[in-house]
Amino acid sequence: MNLKFCILFSFFVRNVIARGGYRSTSLSSAAGFENESYAGSGRHLIEENQSHHPRTDIARGYMTNSELERAVKEFGRRCSHISRIYSIGESVRGFPLWVIEISDKPGQEEPEPAFKFIGNVHGDEPVGRELLLLLANWICDNYKRDPLVDLIVDKVHLHILPSMNPDGFSFRRRGNANKVDLNRDFPDQFFPWNNNEDARQPETKAIMSWLREMRFTASASLHGGALVANYPWDASLDKRKNYYACPDDGTFRFLASIYSKSHYNMSLSKEFEGGITNGAAWYPVYGGMQDWNYIYGGCFELTLEISDNKWPNAKELPTIWEYNKMSMLNLVASLVKTGVHGRVFSSDSGRPLPGLITIKGINYTVKTSGTLADYHRLLVPGERYEVMATVPGYKSKATHIWLEKEEATNVDFILDPEVSSDGTLLRSICDCGRKSRLLSIGYFWGTHFEVYLVLIVVLAFLCFLLTRRIKSNLLKQRSPPKRSVLTV
Repeated sequence: MNLKFCILFSFFVRNVIARGGYRSTSLSSAAGFENESYAGSGRHLIEENQSHHPRTDIARGYMTNSELERAVKEFGRRCSHISRIYSIGESVRGFPLWVIEISDKPGQEEPEPAFKFIGNVHGDEPVGRELLLLLANWICDNYKRDPLVDLIVDKVHLHILPSMNPDGFSFRRRGNANKVDLNRDFPDQFFPWNNNEDARQPETKAIMSWLREMRFTASASLHGGALVANYPWDASLDKRKNYYACPDDGTFRFLASIYSKSHYNMSLSKEFEGGITNGAAWYPVYGGMQDWNYIYGGCFELTLEISDNKWPNAKELPTIWEYNKMSMLNLVASLVKTGVHGRVFSSDSGRPLPGLITIKGINYTVKTSGTLADYHRLLVPGERYEVMATVPGYKSKATHIWLEKEEATNVDFILDPEVSSDGTLLRSICDCGRKSRLLSIGYFWGTHFEVYLVLIVVLAFLCFLLTRRIKSNLLKQRSPPKRSVLTV
């Protein structure tokens, strides 16, 4: 009787512990988990069993942090032609948060969308870190052999952070070295209990700084404990377990379905229709990374639960990889297979204009990049949209598009400067981001090129005359005076 009760109870709590719900009991000992208790949310410390020595075989076959670091660096050497390795910061205990960038032009700014994968957000969910290294190597091995891989490498900047929480992995526990659940440590739209960035964990601050420096179109974090693609909103104001849709609910459902339908069996789930779920409908999460990405980072992020078991036997990893491989590839490729993309320019100078892109009927704004003024707006295919570009000091423009299935649409906007009543041009005073001074110099050079050219020629001629006069005076001082000759 006790055994039956335990089995039934574990079935009901499985959905709650997957994304880090309030864990009040242990999983089956066969899975290698200790008794741990998770309570509270936001930045509350995780109450855990203080023993940091779980069964010694739980991580057998998984890469240690040192082995992971070596694998990342070895990948960088082996695939240097399409990758670069960099760190976005360090964990509490000083372990670098290594990132692999994969692109045909790694490290260069291009008018292309960027995607990021983040693994091992929770220390006791290590499958993601293993799969992300397999993904990187598979892309490297199949570049110029597989059309889908070629599309990703040539048209997307893919960034892979295998482990966000290396300290938690070392301790075999959910939280980081300070026992904080990193997926409750981000600013929350409903409850501002953790809006002090200085009080956040170093791993959280590293992610936030990363998104300030780099503009991502979409993202996915990999978790374990269930098999489902989760999308915003992750919570609601009333804290109830109800469907709470974000402005881009349709687009998120489309992206989540790409992953689910490309997976071996995720879409066949009996718990989640189509293998996808709204986060708040599953159970509320506050201070989560997913909603923060969408609100503050302009990035469409999914939370992917990729294995029912949080820490499966390492022998199962090849199978889990095969089940998820096409899902991961198709999700990244969707950034260029659909949506509306383009750039914004000035009509009088041709220079890029950093601005805003909006879709009529969707209360969400996408910013263009600061330097190239490119934008990448993900949308549900097979529908008609009105797209508008807005830049301060310029007349806004809108156009209607029909977004085909499996085919992206490109729309460049050329905006005219606004003119005041006295005929003065009203220039944009927006923050153009990095390299704005270079853009301003290029603008003035381009619009007054003829004037500058004449000035340069005149100055060069004056310098030439001055130089000759100086040389002539020097020669007169050094030579005996010549006799003047008067010709009549």
